[in-house]
Amino acid sequence: MNYKFLLAAITSAAICIGTNAKTNTSDKTSETATGITVSDVWTAYDAFNDVYLDRNKYIYKNTDRDHAAKGRDRGAAAIWCQPMYVDMAINAVEFAKKSGDKKREKEYSELLGKIIDGNIAHYLNFDFDDCDLNRGWFIYDDIQWWTITMARAYLATGNELYRTLAEKSFARVWYGSPRVGDTGSYADPEKGLGGGMFWQWQPIDAPRANEAGHGKMSCINFPTIVAAMLLHEAAPEDRTEDPNATWWGNKYGVFKRPNYETKERYLEMAKEIYDWSTKNLADTTTGMIHDSRHGDHAGGHPLIYNQGTYIGASALLYLNTGDERYLRNAMKGADYSINVMSAEHGMLPWAHNHRKPYDQGSLEQGVYPAIWVEYMKILTDECGQPQYRQFIVHNIEEGWKNRDRNRNICDGESWKPTTDENMIGSYAASSVPAMMLAIAPQVLVKGKK
Repeated sequence: MNYKFLLAAITSAAICIGTNAKTNTSDKTSETATGITVSDVWTAYDAFNDVYLDRNKYIYKNTDRDHAAKGRDRGAAAIWCQPMYVDMAINAVEFAKKSGDKKREKEYSELLGKIIDGNIAHYLNFDFDDCDLNRGWFIYDDIQWWTITMARAYLATGNELYRTLAEKSFARVWYGSPRVGDTGSYADPEKGLGGGMFWQWQPIDAPRANEAGHGKMSCINFPTIVAAMLLHEAAPEDRTEDPNATWWGNKYGVFKRPNYETKERYLEMAKEIYDWSTKNLADTTTGMIHDSRHGDHAGGHPLIYNQGTYIGASALLYLNTGDERYLRNAMKGADYSINVMSAEHGMLPWAHNHRKPYDQGSLEQGVYPAIWVEYMKILTDECGQPQYRQFIVHNIEEGWKNRDRNRNICDGESWKPTTDENMIGSYAASSVPAMMLAIAPQVLVKGKK
């Protein structure tokens, strides 16, 4: 990423900023040791695709027991998790390029395009105003995860379609939909809604207006910051306000939705939501992120993916502004993830319901480490904090050691051997290859492993 502040940020990051991490996270000069090879990375990624990618539709399946990705509750992975698998393809192209593997760079570039096209085709041509429950869009964070990934895809490829879709999805979330009739995720303080981002609209097909006390989850607030920062980077410098915004009215008021924002406006949006979120969802002393806020009460278990998006939001704002409070927050979030949430096994947790491990909600939580590492790589690689890499490498090595060696996939509890007896969701199985692809360019290419 070519943030204007990157050079100054990395120079500033050479100054030691305090951290309480117990895994030598303050030692930024130590080399990251790993027994993982470049060949292992490609084996793991290809195995993930062999088991879970539906090559007829080029979207991903729910579990290793599914033969095809037909739709929601019919073999397809959750709509909000599909973009994480696109992120893996983006990282695979990047790693192939950095390692000088022209053949794989071409192969995975073509795969990336097919996966994006497959998802667009399956999910109603990315018509974000269609709330069909099978293949459509019915909750704000589902849409915003795609905003992030399409913005990443644009920055990686330069494909204008991807930026257009990212900006449309962001606007859909922020402002609401004339067709669905919701009032948007943004909890406008000037309307007495208290700030931040609402998680959902209800009922899905005939929504009421959100009220100040309704749920404002971390899984929409911090991704909104990340999305706004990526679109800030993607937006042209000379862009002016959209003259062709959509206007509509209903019993809740009159609404306006532009197709895109100016570069500066995206940054303003990110900062506003960040300030609200850190005040209302984060403990900036410990680095712990609450899952949600309802009215005056913040609660819910801390979850690794929320830690990840908090880290990413903080890191991206640091890179853009140079304000070291953002970097301190990112590091606190990382320290809490490692020292507290990963303390039991010394590895990233899988927060599934142990009594119902094969319920859909439990399965989907397996993707959390893949999300977390996507943002940790910004902290390690771009913010000058490589001391966290060794923890990630440890997770990779243990997971790879404990994989099902017949299929080269690993379940979410990667601290113990994976067998083919249990159903394995694509979500948990994504964690090891996702971590490999995210961290490999830094720990493998230079070392020529």
